[in-house]
Amino acid sequence: MNLLQQPRMTPWVGRLIVVNAVVLLLLMTLFPALTPSLQFEPNRAFRAPWSFVTYMFVHAGLFHLAFNMLMLFFLGPPVEHRMSSHRFIRYYVFCGLGGALLSLGLASFIPIAPFIGASAAVLGVAVGFAIYWPDAELMVFPIPIPIKARTLIAGLVVLDLFFAATGSGGRVAHWAHLGGALFGYLAFRFEGVIRERPAPTPKPVERVLVLKPEQHSAEHPAPPPRAERPRPGKDPVTLEMNRVLDKISAEGITSLTPAERRFLDDIAKQKKDGLH
Repeated sequence: MNLLQQPRMTPWVGRLIVVNAVVLLLLMTLFPALTPSLQFEPNRAFRAPWSFVTYMFVHAGLFHLAFNMLMLFFLGPPVEHRMSSHRFIRYYVFCGLGGALLSLGLASFIPIAPFIGASAAVLGVAVGFAIYWPDAELMVFPIPIPIKARTLIAGLVVLDLFFAATGSGGRVAHWAHLGGALFGYLAFRFEGVIRERPAPTPKPVERVLVLKPEQHSAEHPAPPPRAERPRPGKDPVTLEMNRVLDKISAEGITSLTPAERRFLDDIAKQKKDGLH
């Protein structure tokens, strides 16, 4: 099955896109005065504990929303397929909390402006994609050559670190981005996924649009670039399933690592749920 044949939208990716779009519509029309109370502001974080979560569902405008949701749309479904839906949404929120917590911890040493947006959570999802499929080749508009996932996501993190450390990133919440990426990495590290994940399977170039997440405290996000249409190619979940089955056939089921056993359990559960 290739990326064009499988359902592009997974349950929680679809819900997150809808919720973010609805929240933006409500705040732009009926409840514009609520935005300041929903944003994350380190200086009042403990007086508004809900803002640790609500900030990641608020955006500064349509373009800001488009940047984050397009990246979630292209990278989120494979990660949700691989993790299973209930683990994916916990991981997403955990990464979003990471953006708030790192910003809160640094606020005692450097000024951190109030911020909104899903970028911390979405960058955490991108880190998950790069860990599961480090050699998947992605296209980023307007760069004309494919870039490996691990190189691309590492590059985004390095750029965020540079802009955050030099203070040259304008009003973008780079520290929050870094918090989402860090918590995403730690989630995998604590589960032993990095140590136990199987070797990557070679695959054809997969054309996917990836956008630099922009998490703003300003009201003027940049316009999104045009998306490129994905080209046919086997999806990562199918490739990984084929590799694991080949390993069982050649070496027996006892040769599987804990990560590979969890992968088979997740696939079996998804197949079972699909029969009901």
